[in-house]
Amino acid sequence: MISTKSLQKLGLLGSLYMSQFIPTMFLFQALPVFMRQQGVSRQAIGLLSLLLLPSMLNFLWAPLLDRYSFTTVGHYRFWIICFQLLIACTTVAGGLLDIQHNFTGLVICLFVMCFFCCLQNIATDALAVGLLDVNERGLGNGVQIGGSYLGAVIGGGLMLSLLNYWGWKATMFTLGLLVVMALLPILLHKERRRNHQARSESQRSTLAWKNLVQFFRRPGIWRWLLILVLYLKGSAIASTMYRPFLVDMGLSLADIGLLLGVVSYSTGVLAALIAGLLINPLGRKRSLILFGLLQAVAIAIYLLPAFGVKSLPILYLAAIAVQFSTSMASTTISTIMMDKSKLETAGTDYSIQGSVASFSGIAAAAISGVIAEALGYRGVFAISVAIAVLGVAIIAIAFDDTRNTQDSALTTQ
Repeated sequence: MISTKSLQKLGLLGSLYMSQFIPTMFLFQALPVFMRQQGVSRQAIGLLSLLLLPSMLNFLWAPLLDRYSFTTVGHYRFWIICFQLLIACTTVAGGLLDIQHNFTGLVICLFVMCFFCCLQNIATDALAVGLLDVNERGLGNGVQIGGSYLGAVIGGGLMLSLLNYWGWKATMFTLGLLVVMALLPILLHKERRRNHQARSESQRSTLAWKNLVQFFRRPGIWRWLLILVLYLKGSAIASTMYRPFLVDMGLSLADIGLLLGVVSYSTGVLAALIAGLLINPLGRKRSLILFGLLQAVAIAIYLLPAFGVKSLPILYLAAIAVQFSTSMASTTISTIMMDKSKLETAGTDYSIQGSVASFSGIAAAAISGVIAEALGYRGVFAISVAIAVLGVAIIAIAFDDTRNTQDSALTTQ
């Protein structure tokens, strides 16, 4: 039975991750479809992921967020509120720009918005590490991933439909309004002051750069970082190219928004919650392997429409299967990342891992268009399956569940 206190924690985290992913998923789910409809090449669409470059450097900003804040507002609560307001402002500013006549200015605006999203993500992850007990982390990260997919439903599905009917400016203004409205839960939350005090004392005695060095000296951490580099990258490559594939098939913005932005991501919300409930009884390593194998099988379904089986049910099956398995795998990864984050340096530790995952994810998405141009959709989907299987093999060999249990204990001390 889940306690009322735990439900409050889960509700807060769900709202934070949802609001964080609404603008991000609009850019990376709706905008690629819009660009392809305007005749933009697949290579250019793949490079759109480079807007997330700031997330590669999250570990540089995280020590500052760990150390500095306004205690009367709440350590990480202050940063979350601040960055969310800035995200809303840059979203509205982007809506005022003309896509055709001021494309460079729009790209700069979107880049700044992504930067603020990354900073908000650091603060939210750090808040979650201190908020959740070890036995709450499976379900907590299920809610985290579920909240992010719900944000994707809104940002990538609903906003894509609005873009089709309302146009650019009205859609961006609506996006900014949603981000502001999502502030309510964190405004009502009172962050535990003792967490701030513990972090402050630690930061007074340990320089930020030293925390970074100490993280990389932990036993077994390099093997874990290798897993982060490979795991989930098969789906990143395949999913990036599945969107222009649907456009090339002749599907409309509304059709693609319903398929990828609403139906598949709604399934992802359910999958994240299921994974959150399964992680503790299955164990971390077994969950990684099982969900990784499911992901490889799901990606293989992309090959059916690529080889000519292009009925609408098959298109939906492929999108739902990949999103379901990716959501379960992402929930497990996030849970282990939290296990490996110490309470006093939560933002730094989690961000280092997130930066490694983001860098490899951006690289995978960026090269997806190059692979598709060279080998076609069949080739890029087949390679994605192989990468997913390789990630599972690395986990079976390199992941130490005993070491992960020790890391989990350290985060609560």
